[in-house]
Amino acid sequence: MEPTINCAEACVNGCVLGDKCPHREYAAKASTFINETSLDKMYEIAEEARRKKMMEPPKWVIPDFPD
Repeated sequence: MEPTINCAEACVNGCVLGDKCPHREYAAKASTFINETSLDKMYEIAEEARRKKMMEPPKWVIPDFPD
């Protein structure tokens, strides 16, 4: 059984699992996206996502108070 680690904490300076990393496929896709997409295009994508989020109605969180 593979060890379960929190990649966000353990792999800050690089992947600690190497070839056994379950996220290797995603890392390759992210690298390809970064290499093939211009910074201006990335900015457009981020700006569109921000605009879309701003147009959504607010999401209310109603806390559950103990009785």
